[in-house]
Amino acid sequence: MQRRRTALLTLTALLATALTALPAGAEETERLRNGTFDTTTEPWWTTSNVTASPVEGRLCAEVPGGTANRWDAAVGQSGITLVKGETYRLSFKASGAPEGQVVRAVVGLSQEPYDTWFEASPHLEPGGGAYAYTFTSPVDTTLGQVAFQAGGGADDWRFCMDDVSLLGGVAPEPYEPDTGPRVRVNQVAYLPSGPKNATVVTDAARRLPWQLKNAAGRTVAHGWTVPRGTDASSGEPVHSLDFGAFRGRGQGFTLVADGETSRPFDIDASAYDKLRLDALKYYYTQRSGTPVRDDLRPGYGRPAGHVDVAPNQGDGAVPCRAGVCDYTLDVTGGWYDAGDHGKYVVNGGISTWEVLSTYERALHARTADPGRLGDGTLAIPESGNKVPDILDEARWELEFLLKMQVPAGQPLAGMAHHKVHDEQWTGLPLLPDDDPQPRALHPPTTQATLNLAATAAQAARLYRPHDRRFAARALTAARTAWSAALAHPTTYADPNDGTGGGAYPDDDATDEFYWAAAELYLTTGEKQFERHILGSPVHTADIFGPLGYDWARTAAAGRLDLATVPNRLPGGDRVRRSVTRGADTYLATLDAQAYGMPYAPGDNRFDWGSNHQILHNAVVLATAYDLTGDRKYRDGALESMDYLLGRNALNISYVTGYGEVAAHHQHSRWYARQLDPKLPSPPAGTLAGGPNSSIQDPLAQERLQGCVGQFCYIDDIQSWSTNEHTINWNSALARMASFVADQGRAPADRPVRG
Repeated sequence: MQRRRTALLTLTALLATALTALPAGAEETERLRNGTFDTTTEPWWTTSNVTASPVEGRLCAEVPGGTANRWDAAVGQSGITLVKGETYRLSFKASGAPEGQVVRAVVGLSQEPYDTWFEASPHLEPGGGAYAYTFTSPVDTTLGQVAFQAGGGADDWRFCMDDVSLLGGVAPEPYEPDTGPRVRVNQVAYLPSGPKNATVVTDAARRLPWQLKNAAGRTVAHGWTVPRGTDASSGEPVHSLDFGAFRGRGQGFTLVADGETSRPFDIDASAYDKLRLDALKYYYTQRSGTPVRDDLRPGYGRPAGHVDVAPNQGDGAVPCRAGVCDYTLDVTGGWYDAGDHGKYVVNGGISTWEVLSTYERALHARTADPGRLGDGTLAIPESGNKVPDILDEARWELEFLLKMQVPAGQPLAGMAHHKVHDEQWTGLPLLPDDDPQPRALHPPTTQATLNLAATAAQAARLYRPHDRRFAARALTAARTAWSAALAHPTTYADPNDGTGGGAYPDDDATDEFYWAAAELYLTTGEKQFERHILGSPVHTADIFGPLGYDWARTAAAGRLDLATVPNRLPGGDRVRRSVTRGADTYLATLDAQAYGMPYAPGDNRFDWGSNHQILHNAVVLATAYDLTGDRKYRDGALESMDYLLGRNALNISYVTGYGEVAAHHQHSRWYARQLDPKLPSPPAGTLAGGPNSSIQDPLAQERLQGCVGQFCYIDDIQSWSTNEHTINWNSALARMASFVADQGRAPADRPVRG
């Protein structure tokens, strides 16, 4: 299911490194006037604080320092016609002095809401340089503009440009991903006691020999591949190979087959201890309403965002969208949802549940140890307070969720507002404290209210040993939310409410009611919640479908907790059997896939955030192992991680900082090093969304037309439909990394604690 239905404004560029020849007969049309500035700068305009004039055949602009945003000082031309679906080449020569200057070149709408259809941010040299980019227009318009935004710096500087051209009718740039060696492996690590599988892209009809080599190049194992025919998920002919019989340890192994040598990998468990923590450390840098300390996250320190300090409008007293309510709420804190500055209760709910469930599993699973997630493990400001760091981090979001509840005495009291975010989409890059947009609360919904009820109820039982007062407050909020949802069972989000933030629409709350009832029952044991669980059609339904669970499909959250958290629900054995049946289905899917993932969407159409769906299906396998101790489920869960870490058609690890070639340009306004070298890339342990057959963003549409399954992905900051990062995707990674780390400590062939 599509995660958002948005018209995201600024993220549509196709940056090109070379110009392509036009096909015979193509007609190029210049869209700009006077791009050479031989005698005048007309019809180019400037903002009122910029002085521009022709200087030796160039337009040179004196840019003032002390402005807050790039658009506060700009040069541009308006009244430009663009044709939807036509490819354009924007080219120019430019210089900036003194050195170290960046200009943001934008093609967009010349009036509110100032939609951006293309942007690039070249770094200028005092001696000048030439720049060229191609993009495809997503709209028909006569109100376009080309603008060069130069503000946001502390000091004055000079910007000069010449030979500015916007040429229509050019050929699109061809795109061919670099997939590296044809032997595809988990580039991070295999467990010594775990399964070890790889995939070879080859059209060989017969089996092929393979060798496993250690770091010194010595062959330590060998065998034969198994031809698998054409893999549907990639459209390529492949073989698979199994080297699981090798139980040695070490670093720098490679696999050799069909004349190709894989990227290196380890056979060792230690990488997963680190990944478990890195995937959770991600949340500290996503925090809103507090400074991120550079001593805790070197290179990621930044001021607090949205705390009512200009240019922020702030979250301290946010009004409702017009006509929704007549009060304001303090909704500071929480986690920024993804690469934007919005905060959403539905996505915050499933994310918080999964982070809490990572800890709750450690309390009950046979192979787990809660000490691995204890105080001091995540290097956050709360470390040292004698509370497990994972609970401290989750509480940062929980406190925000509680603030989103409609106050007593107001219409819809007890419901939860669906979301809070900017009135309009903002551009990239933009640090949270620099966001100038007004903020607004959006209408309460049944789904948001039940997300609050579920997570607050879960929190009540987990925080009780550490903070009884907070646990009691959370349970009170959960009960209030449950009652409010019962009174308003069909108050759904507007699917068209996608300006400035994701809509997160969902027209069925049956699954959220089931999930919330399950969490309230597990915490209280009360009959009213037991009756709702047993009477829900969800309780006996097959809920483990191909796409897995997510923010819009939450029934599995309730089912998994009912199966694993100790309780006295009648028919508990049937609940647990339903999980193992779901795991059997995912295991069969995995076995049928040459790349070994428990994911085979209908018509081979990979969904938005497919990587986290693969992880969620793996969570079901892991849970089945926790319930039964049957090694087949453990091995299936472990093998599922291989796909995310490099054993895929693109030969890329989708986790930043893990693997020789890893995603590191995820869509983000502040992890935006691709656009501004002064900013960081996403932190280690950040999961990319992954292949998305719908390729909703224009960059993906330009480069990936006709893509097959796994190839519908590009590691570029502009590809928000394939390469976003989000709090709910990283929670799936954290949960599975924690499971794998536990298996590395407690191999399946030795006794584990009960």
